[in-house]
Amino acid sequence: MAPAEKSSHIPRGSVLTRTTVAGYAIGSLGTGGFATLPGLVLVIYMTDTLGVAPLIAGIMITLAKVWDVIIDPVIGAYSDRSLARTHSRRRFMVLGAILLPVFFVLTFVVPPGLGQWSSGVWVLIAFMAAATAFSLFQVPYIALPAELSDDYDQRTTLLTWRVVVLSFAILLFGAGGPALRALGGADEPLGYLLMAIVAGVVIGAGMLISSRVAPRYPQSARVEVPRTSIRQNYAQSIQILKRSQPMRALLGTFMLQGLAVGVMLTGANFVAKYVLESTAALTFLFAALIAPALLCAPLWGLISARMGKERGYFIASALFAVALTSMIALVWMPGAWVYLPVALAGAGYAGMQSLPMAMLPDVITHDAATHGDGQAGAFGGVWTAGETTGMALGATAFTLVLAVTGYIESTGPGVVQPGSAITGISLSFSVLPAAIVALSLVTLRRYRLRKADIEALARDQPSVDAR
Repeated sequence: MAPAEKSSHIPRGSVLTRTTVAGYAIGSLGTGGFATLPGLVLVIYMTDTLGVAPLIAGIMITLAKVWDVIIDPVIGAYSDRSLARTHSRRRFMVLGAILLPVFFVLTFVVPPGLGQWSSGVWVLIAFMAAATAFSLFQVPYIALPAELSDDYDQRTTLLTWRVVVLSFAILLFGAGGPALRALGGADEPLGYLLMAIVAGVVIGAGMLISSRVAPRYPQSARVEVPRTSIRQNYAQSIQILKRSQPMRALLGTFMLQGLAVGVMLTGANFVAKYVLESTAALTFLFAALIAPALLCAPLWGLISARMGKERGYFIASALFAVALTSMIALVWMPGAWVYLPVALAGAGYAGMQSLPMAMLPDVITHDAATHGDGQAGAFGGVWTAGETTGMALGATAFTLVLAVTGYIESTGPGVVQPGSAITGISLSFSVLPAAIVALSLVTLRRYRLRKADIEALARDQPSVDAR
């Protein structure tokens, strides 16, 4: 197929400034915080503070994420239309940054005395609202790299530093969130409220600062996006997946890995509390995971420059899976030795985050060259929906393991969990996510877009039809 005429709102050969790279990266302080903290504490907040059964908690969190999946493609389409009308995606990003802290706090202020289902519904509604605000920022944020630069390697640099900040955010919220919660002492609801207020403000601030990096194109820039109905928005999302083989392969891989990470993230609090039997263990687990990720994120950028993003991504994922597999020994001998394989997993995790996010703008560029520009927001909506689905199913899978292995919910300390539940928690932190990541390598093998293809497209001479 002959390439469609491309719009000219990205200056050809433009060089990303340090201010742009830093401004884009700081957005991950918000996205990393919102992705990490609810995944880490929401299930245990519901089971061990509100007394909600694991299965009910899993249902409520899954319903909230299903809502997120439903709205992401719509937000993506409206983001594209806002770009065409206002020549910037900034409006949606600012709105999400302002609303998210409010709804995030409401998620953790469930009135006392409510029953299991009432408490679950409160969390469901508040978290759905927070997720909507998050999507208002996240969907256009994901679309920006394709619009900030048309250079293959510059995009890798942009996304590498994003992952450095993302890794820092995971450490900050993963360790700092529970530390703030602990300031409430025996009053767990007060601790969660303090955590939600501080975290919500930091998340919103990071998003608000990053929204300034969204470019404002001149009125002469041609960004044509047709008006579509909600039904057409979903049809457009399906069409994107049908016509773009690279998008199917990359999104399928990232969704499976999101599922694996979601299982681990949800389980980390439970591992610290019931397997390692130490409140400090959660901080050490996150430090062991994220410190290597901070150091290795630039390294994966160098590796991908030498051998290609897709090969670097495969190596990083394989390293992550091998490290997790070794942690099966938690079942028989829990101890501090676990921090070593967690550190190896962290080294792989840096590549698993930075490289697919650097590959997504290449996928968008390829589609724009073959089907016309102006749909980066739609791609961002599909990507965010897929990512959210993976993480949501990870939390669901973990709560199912809790339910099957006999985990006992409570509203206070003193409950002794059965050995089967402890074993289930250990396996959910090791073998289960490792198997899911191994499966993701199969879909990654089907990704066929290479550096030469993107460089050829930048010269308006597509070398292959990678659809």
